[in-house]
Amino acid sequence: MKRLAGITALVSVGLMALPTAGSTSVAAPAADNKSTSGYTPGARDGAQNARLQTQLDRALAAPTAGNQRTSLAAAATVYYSVSGAPSYASLIRQSASIWNSRVSNVRLVESYSGASLHYYEGNVSGGSYAYTDGHGNGEIVLDHSQMREYSPLRIVTHETGHAYGLPDHYSGPCSELMSGGGPGPSCTNAYPNSTEVSRVNSLWAYYGFTSMPRAKAVNPAA
Repeated sequence: MKRLAGITALVSVGLMALPTAGSTSVAAPAADNKSTSGYTPGARDGAQNARLQTQLDRALAAPTAGNQRTSLAAAATVYYSVSGAPSYASLIRQSASIWNSRVSNVRLVESYSGASLHYYEGNVSGGSYAYTDGHGNGEIVLDHSQMREYSPLRIVTHETGHAYGLPDHYSGPCSELMSGGGPGPSCTNAYPNSTEVSRVNSLWAYYGFTSMPRAKAVNPAA
């Protein structure tokens, strides 16, 4: 597992600073040494979820709330890498396809290099988690045990939702993607509902269409 270097808080908007294209990856600290958003409730969830909720509340209160770009050319592009999670590459691509088919203000594109969102896999105490600024930057770590116990596609799509700015809502129903593991292992829904889609569009309309590092797109079929 790895993490992106150079991620610091931006007080003015509540977002983390975006890493530059030249940022290097270093070994990740133990998961319990940082605040994250997990697929199931855990002790590390508080601070990051509170920050994501604050960012969401601010976006929803803005006049731009619910605004959607109608052209993909106008949408932000988040480049992601599956190199750290080869066992789940296909699921990650399915998750990207789900999000790309639902939201209009931002899209996910796989890249060979220069990605701002990185997926990793491993045996993780506490389960799968996202460590992100909520604006397309950070890491998503997929725990092997949890990926076997719960719907793996729902886990990946849920954690990607954090990278788009959505906080956890474990008490929600299975139809709510960000309820994560709250409804239990029998829940297999991997699609955001209309409210979650609207919230992602509001977040990216409010915080702006940040120019991500240039990256070479990947053709998964190649």
